[in-house]
Amino acid sequence: MTFDVTQLEWTRTPASCLVTSEKIEIVTAPNTDLWQRTYYHFRNDNAPVLQMQTEERFFSFTVKTAFESKRRFDQCGIVMYLDSDNWLKCSIEYENETFQHLGSVVTNNGYSDWATTEIPASVKSMWYRFSRRKDDYCLECSDDGVTFRQMRVCHMWHGDRAIRFGIYACSPEESSFRATFTHMALTECKWLAHDGQQPDEER
Repeated sequence: MTFDVTQLEWTRTPASCLVTSEKIEIVTAPNTDLWQRTYYHFRNDNAPVLQMQTEERFFSFTVKTAFESKRRFDQCGIVMYLDSDNWLKCSIEYENETFQHLGSVVTNNGYSDWATTEIPASVKSMWYRFSRRKDDYCLECSDDGVTFRQMRVCHMWHGDRAIRFGIYACSPEESSFRATFTHMALTECKWLAHDGQQPDEER
């Protein structure tokens, strides 16, 4: 499998961007975000998303992000955006000069959840890996692009067919920053089949 930038399409375009085979840069516009209902009770669905489509049911997508985030909730990372009510993302969200949130959001049927851990605000780069096994997904992160740590395993209720996946960046508050994406690669699925308890039914 090969990652080809010519297959990428914008769901929404950013304030400005640069797309080459080696690097993608996104400059965010203020008041852009992805979130649905849960806890905050508002719906935000205007973040720029750059994706490709595939029917491949077993694969991994890896990317390195570098970011100049500086305002609360500035974020960039991997996304699988199917429609406004069904998507997932993983990223670092800036909080303040002390810490930021490394985490993921999974949205099924119009309701989002957010799983996070705090990391130092000095971190300005992170690798992510997005893996698919049919309609189940794994999100991982890495400091060096070699050793990946699991962030989330999830099921997508509408993720059992052709999907779209790629990258995103946004600034939910009055902010704008530059996000840079490099080392983008499509490979065989790095998320191996479970080797423990056998499933109740073969899938």
